[in-house]
Amino acid sequence: MAYFANGFKDDLAIIGMGCTKFGERWDTGLDDLIIDAAFEAFEDAGIEPKDVQVCYFANTNAPNNCSGTPVTDALKLHGIPVTRNENWCTAGHIALINACLAVESGMCDIAMAIGAEKLKDKGAGGLGVGRGLNPVRETRRDAPGSFALIAEAYFKKYGLTYDEGKRLLAKIDVKNHYNGSLTPRAHFHNVLTLEQVMKAPLIASPLGLYDCCGTSDGGAAAIITRASLAKKFRPDPIYIKGFGCATDMITPHYRPRDFDWTSFEALRKCAQMAYDMAGIKNPREEIDLAEVHDCFSITEMCIYEDFGFSPRGGAKEDIESGFFERTGGLPINVDGGLKCFGHPVGASGIRMTYEIYKQLQGKVDNPERQLKNVHRGLSQTFGGPPQIAACMILGNELG
Repeated sequence: MAYFANGFKDDLAIIGMGCTKFGERWDTGLDDLIIDAAFEAFEDAGIEPKDVQVCYFANTNAPNNCSGTPVTDALKLHGIPVTRNENWCTAGHIALINACLAVESGMCDIAMAIGAEKLKDKGAGGLGVGRGLNPVRETRRDAPGSFALIAEAYFKKYGLTYDEGKRLLAKIDVKNHYNGSLTPRAHFHNVLTLEQVMKAPLIASPLGLYDCCGTSDGGAAAIITRASLAKKFRPDPIYIKGFGCATDMITPHYRPRDFDWTSFEALRKCAQMAYDMAGIKNPREEIDLAEVHDCFSITEMCIYEDFGFSPRGGAKEDIESGFFERTGGLPINVDGGLKCFGHPVGASGIRMTYEIYKQLQGKVDNPERQLKNVHRGLSQTFGGPPQIAACMILGNELG
């Protein structure tokens, strides 16, 4: 943790980003998504593909373990390092962090992070089922089943009835669907009522249909350089204040004495790394907006507490008061989140960072969505059974 806290703040900047439309993109292949995201980022940064010196690719479903070659071939980036990571849902943030480390180390001046995923063509949703990683330690639950256990544990720990708990989760869904309805590139644009969410078919009790994020195709990209060079490319670069990544054991529930399904070590530690680097003491007050990993509504609720946005057990009061709505004290998932933007796994962390980048520049794609007086934002992903988390904090001012 001390390594991350030592000296990165304001050394680096994002000078260009791109993001495709997310959704059921039957009209595109993986290479199309890569090209569309990358060339928006190139144009945004005022550079060409030949200016990229190293590239990190986030993808969990590329064919035949093909390394970084989908990006290399689509963008003609031959002759430079292009590598792929498949760190579950955090892959996009890992690509961003690797690009930061490459520039900070002196390896290069311009690095690219790109994530893209074609999930709809697989004929199966998301990461699939049956991911057994050890013959003794069972990890074969599907994602809704795993996160339903988290919801049940949270309700029990904080004394919520089934209906009370579902109603809180439904309020998160209604918030994110409204935000998504304003976002042109989001997968879903349907505004929901609390009653619709409460009456939706169950997927894994207590999680219903609208508690689960969409399985989508999409891509996103970022160009990173030194802060000292950033204004040579654009007048309004966005500075990297901090980042963090932490990994827990594959089956943390085998530690019953310190794991209760309502709080996650990887979330807490990755947040603390980023806060230490950024010099943040009170995230609830010092962060102006956040994009968090709402693969399921209960995930967003737990993140409120593990990231210090709400006190332990206090998410209920903040949800009821509208604290995380776009007009509240800390707007969260103002583009609809994974819930409505969709979740092409490797692309999501970069897409979430794209939203923070555009909000901090005052350049979102629909003026009705633009938040006022925002200076510092956070993007965050959480993956695995779950057991890996990553985040990044950005700001539009130095210091």
